[in-house]
Parts: sequence; structure tokens; C-alpha cells
Amino acid sequence: MEIFTEAQKYIVGGVNSPVRAFKSVGGEPPFIKKGKGAYIWDIDDNKYLDYIQSWGPLIFGHCDKEIEEAIIKAVKDGVSFGAPTPLEVELAKEVLELFPHLDLIRFVNSGTEATMSAIRLARGYTGKDDFIKFEGCYHGHSDALLVSAGSGAATFGHPSSPGVPADFTKHTLLAKYNDIESVKKCFENGDVGCVIIEPIAGNMSLVPAEKEFLKELREICNHYGAVLILDEVMSGFRASLRGSFDIYGVEADIVTFGKVIGGGMPVGAFAGKKEIMEKLSPVGPVYQAGTLSGNPVAMAAGLAQIKKLKSNPEIYKSLEEKATKLMQNFDEISKENGIDFQYNVMGSMFGFFFNSIKPKNFDDVNKSDTLRYAKFHNKMLNEGFYFAPSAYETGFICTPMSNKDIENTINSYKNIAKEI
Repeated sequence: MEIFTEAQKYIVGGVNSPVRAFKSVGGEPPFIKKGKGAYIWDIDDNKYLDYIQSWGPLIFGHCDKEIEEAIIKAVKDGVSFGAPTPLEVELAKEVLELFPHLDLIRFVNSGTEATMSAIRLARGYTGKDDFIKFEGCYHGHSDALLVSAGSGAATFGHPSSPGVPADFTKHTLLAKYNDIESVKKCFENGDVGCVIIEPIAGNMSLVPAEKEFLKELREICNHYGAVLILDEVMSGFRASLRGSFDIYGVEADIVTFGKVIGGGMPVGAFAGKKEIMEKLSPVGPVYQAGTLSGNPVAMAAGLAQIKKLKSNPEIYKSLEEKATKLMQNFDEISKENGIDFQYNVMGSMFGFFFNSIKPKNFDDVNKSDTLRYAKFHNKMLNEGFYFAPSAYETGFICTPMSNKDIENTINSYKNIAKEI
């Protein structure tokens, strides 16, 4: 509490990303001093089983030996050059090798940069300004993507943050997730150059796209000549080794990556078909640049992590089994206590809702009991379990989590269920 009070004197809200302030769950955020494996410790030496794992990238947990060694080795040679390095080429090869429909990649520094750049590239390629995004999908905080819904299922977006001029969002069309009719209306109402979607939405808790919906979306983009961007900043290498591609088999024109391909370091990337990617500077006219893009420390961490994942693809089965065990038991305990509960699991990702219906879109998610989630969060934190401080975020399993860790979590939920 003391350091949080001090932090607010110097840092806006005391945090450098809003959800960390615990405003939607109440209380003060613990300030973390270290992590190891599946656990983190705060400055008061409280130990927590960490279901956030830095919001996804730490699939092998905190301070994984091989990734740590790769980072230290890279740092000793220099943290940044603003020049090409062999590590960029190696990581590019490792990522593209998994996706036969993607030819070229560009590394950036964050998921926001990746999605922003992918949309600019798609507009430059098609020559069309309008693009479609979906309610409840988060693609970073760039101006054109900070929109809220107007009236109706498909409408032009309105800025959802002060500081975003209406002119910046007038080309953003909003559709309803898992609702193909709303997508068709958007195409009828605008001159659409691209569609961006999280195929496995991880920012309204966890809501996967329906397989038929995603396939129809691909067909509609083909029909209108629009670029399909799959935002896999969160689900890439998390839901499966090849993200949504292994699950749906839908080929995107551009895929955005992040989180996991940096092994815990700041990174993002977008990859796509050759004819689209070659519109990007320095080959083509669409400009994008970044001093720290492809920096050797992030590349080394990502390379160590991707190689480790490719060598151990069986881990996804184990991670999914643990996530499923956790959620199934939460479901049973909830039912025993008269609590409405729904959940989804996709590989090492899980999400749950205190809701009587299983959400298919953002409207459904908004019917969830967020006050109950806040009670759940506070009580589980006190028990030593660090879940996302928001009902709208996804949880993650890492390889160091044991079955005993999962059982302890289940037992703690059993203890607090009556109270919430």
C-alpha cells in the first residue's frame, strides 16, 4: 500500500497500464519483485500462483533457464544496434516455417504496433480506407481501433476515448462477433479494404470464433477483395503451436503475432502473403519503421522460446488438460453453490464468466456478473492465487504448473464459493 501511494505521486494512476490499478476488482495491486516458474512474489514476500504469466508470453513460466540464458548472452553483446542482426533472420525462419500461407514477416515492438501496421498495409494494398473490427476484440490502443458501438449491429464506430478525433474512426466499421450478417451489412455500408479479428478473442475473457463463422468471413473477404487480418497477438503459439490455424484451418492474408514470440521481452510482428507484404517499405510505398524493431534481446528470447515449443509440441496437450481440469472443477463447484458459471478452454488459455449463458459475443459477455468476479478475485488473491484483475481478461497455464497447483486452486475456490 505504501509503494502504491508513492507510485501515484509519480506515475499516472500509479501504474503503467490501466488494468494493473485493480479498479475493476477493488483493493491495491501487489507490487511484484520476482517470479520463478509458476509463481510470483510481492515486496511483502507473499507468494502467488500466477495465472496471468505476463498476460500470456511466459508459456514456460518465469525465469525459464534456456530463455534466461539466451537473453543474458544477447545482452552481453549489446542491447540494441538499430541495424540488422542474424537473430532476426533466424526467428523469421522459425515462425514462417510453421505457416505455409505466410511468406514474409516484419518485427515490431508490441501488439499495438503490429495491428496498427497491418491495417495500414492492408489499406495501402487494397486502396480502400474502411475496415471492419468486432465489438469486444481489442487490437491495441491506436486511434482508429478505439471505438465503441453505435446503434445497430453494424455501424460506423464512434471514438471511445477522449483525444481520438471522430475523423480518425469514421472509417472503422463495427460488427458483432460470431454474427456473419453484421459483417455483410458492414460490407454493404462501406468501401471495406480489410477485416481484423481475434479468431480466439482474449479480451472479453475467452470467446472463440465459431468455425463456420470464421470460414464464412474468409469467403466474404475473398468475394469483396478485402484483406483478412487474424490478430493472434494473444492466441499465437498459445492456443496451439500454430494458434488458430491448427484449430480452424482458415488462412489469413496477414497474421499479427506478439507475446510468446518475444519470450517475455517486448515484441510484436505481422506476417503475410508476399504480394501484400512487398507493399511495405523499403520495397513498397507503405511506410513503417522502428528503432528497436528486431532488437537482439527480444529476438534471442523469442528464438529460444519458439525453438523450445517446436521441439516439445506435446506440451499443448498437457496444458489444455490442466486448464480443462481447472475449469471443469470450477464449474461443478459453482453449480453446487448456485452460481451461474460458463467457461472456455483453448490450449493453454482459459476464460470463465459468472453468467447463465455461454457468451458468443460482447453483448453476451456484458451480461456477466462482474461484481461477483471482483469478490472472487479478492478472495483468491488472499488465498495466494493471482488471477487477472478484470473479468474481461483471459487466464494462462504455464508448463511449471503442476497438477497439485491446479488442485490447490480448485480447493481454494471450493472454500470461497459460498462467500461469493
